[in-house]
Amino acid sequence: MRIHALLRYVLLVLAVALPAALRAQFQDSSAAERQMTADPKAPGASAVFLNITQIANNDLHFESFYARIKILTEKGEDLSTVELPYQKDEFQYQVAAIQGRTIHPDGTVVQLTGKPADLLISKQGNTQYARKVFTLPSVTVGSIIEYYYQLRYSDDWYFPPTWRIQRDYFVHKAHYMFTPFYTNQVLSLWTVLPPGISVNKDALGRYTLDMVDIPPAPSEEWMPPIASSLYRAEFYFRDSSNVDDFWQRVGNSWSKDVDQFAQPSSKIHAALIGIITASDSDLDKAKKIYSAVQALDNTDYSREKSSAERKDLKLKTVKHAEDVWAEKSGTSTEIALLYLSMIRAAGLTGFAMRVVDRDQGLFAAGYMYSDQLDDTIVLLSLGGKEIALDPGEKMCPFQTVSWKHSIATGLRQTANGSALATSAAQPYSANTVQRIAELNLDPQGGINGNLRIIMTGQEALYWRQKALENDESEVKKQFENWVSDMVPDGVTAQIDHFIALSDPESSLAAVVKVHGAAGTATSKRLLLPGLFFETHGSHPFVTQDKRLTPVDMHYAELVSDDVTYELPAGLAIESAPVPGKIPWEGHAVMLIKSKTDPTEVNITRTFARSFTFAHTEDYQALHDFYQKVAAADQQQLVLTATPAGKGN
Repeated sequence: MRIHALLRYVLLVLAVALPAALRAQFQDSSAAERQMTADPKAPGASAVFLNITQIANNDLHFESFYARIKILTEKGEDLSTVELPYQKDEFQYQVAAIQGRTIHPDGTVVQLTGKPADLLISKQGNTQYARKVFTLPSVTVGSIIEYYYQLRYSDDWYFPPTWRIQRDYFVHKAHYMFTPFYTNQVLSLWTVLPPGISVNKDALGRYTLDMVDIPPAPSEEWMPPIASSLYRAEFYFRDSSNVDDFWQRVGNSWSKDVDQFAQPSSKIHAALIGIITASDSDLDKAKKIYSAVQALDNTDYSREKSSAERKDLKLKTVKHAEDVWAEKSGTSTEIALLYLSMIRAAGLTGFAMRVVDRDQGLFAAGYMYSDQLDDTIVLLSLGGKEIALDPGEKMCPFQTVSWKHSIATGLRQTANGSALATSAAQPYSANTVQRIAELNLDPQGGINGNLRIIMTGQEALYWRQKALENDESEVKKQFENWVSDMVPDGVTAQIDHFIALSDPESSLAAVVKVHGAAGTATSKRLLLPGLFFETHGSHPFVTQDKRLTPVDMHYAELVSDDVTYELPAGLAIESAPVPGKIPWEGHAVMLIKSKTDPTEVNITRTFARSFTFAHTEDYQALHDFYQKVAAADQQQLVLTATPAGKGN
């Protein structure tokens, strides 16, 4: 990546002269732009980008960015403060040549003056992560703001750009250009662009992209990670342009490193003596080893020791699984590979799998970048079946993986090398929430009673990991807020205690006390929510008729409710929720049942959702299903006063 000294000098002279030339990019605004109060292309928008220009030149070792924005509402004024993250390290990054101005509707121009604030975000080793912050002056509704800056870096290095094309606001016009520095490496390009749009390469070897009327980034509930689907173009260097060859080489190298790290040593074999016995079945061995590594300090959930701390404690660099066991501490990946080492030492067959974190992004094979893959799980072969395990996910039960690692694509080891693969989906029966309410009712509609909420799978994992981050009082507070969003208005929920909060191999339960006014009294009737846990709940997708992005609900689940109202004397049942079934064949179903007698009403609701993803073409069916569910959940329990009996 080093270039000849003379060429470096010539390019430096050009770089110094460049900012003055680019000042001409600031544009004269038209009267129509200055007087604009709304944008017909972006109805209701608080601001729109009129222009974006991003130029990258590897020969000159810099990138530049220019934006022109129309402010339409007070919310849009937030765009007047600009934050530019960068890093200070061996590449000598600099944010430079910052210019800006504000144009008022009457044509008055106010220039940006003064130096931007330079704020430190964090420091890791010799690298500091910082941001330049500046605020455009005198910005009000109706203003047009413009700003320009450069990102420069050491002339010993060059970096291909990323073009972030789709933003939070509508973009009228965008222009991108990249001049690469050609080497023996292959310049690769990964794009997510609308149909018919592509990056062009001219006779001088420059890459350009021009787009108009770019819609804002979608904001819909239950979207896949938005960064994976926004319009963008990413340039990067690779040794090969063949996708299959790239992943095979990366996979083989990774698998070799895994085997070297997880090679069962004499110390690993010795550690097993205190964990398993010769009489244990293979399943018991796998379970006991899993519990042992889960008990270690996972520094992704606590705090990883700095290099200075490790030196003071005389801890050596972690190079093998035995080092993790010796320290009783490691990262999620190190603990997962320690588990792999131990089960192999115990005579079991296991493979590592490196997957994308589905909470952060989606895997794209055509994007030849191995850092897409985030986390390591273990595939255990047992009894002719393969079991996915997540030993590096703190508090995750045996034979369960975090939803972030299920249906997740990545590289896996096989008996014959490595391959791209996707981890298994979880059945809805693996992720359950059971809500039981026993409620005493008074004649005015007041209730008091107890709730029991019993969880397995992902919901239990969520709360147990919350308990790792917070003390129990804070967890109780957050749990009460969660329950309060379920119960009817006027009802107060207060958690009494958790059961098995620190035992991931058991169901997690919470006992909650409730009281308040759940009913509405009229002169003749008392109206109560028929579906106690859903009356106040919000139903997804009900208000959205059309969908721009696929649906990702993270995991399949089963939610079952069992609510019993104990009736006071003097009230009789007029009507209860109608038993019924609402199906979305092959995807989900809801069942409602009710049972009444003179002293109590029992209402049960079962909601089973077997799908995790839904394509946009399936959205209408999904929307219709949830609308029917929402309507059914609004049913009421109606009670009437009974005549008082005559005395003797």
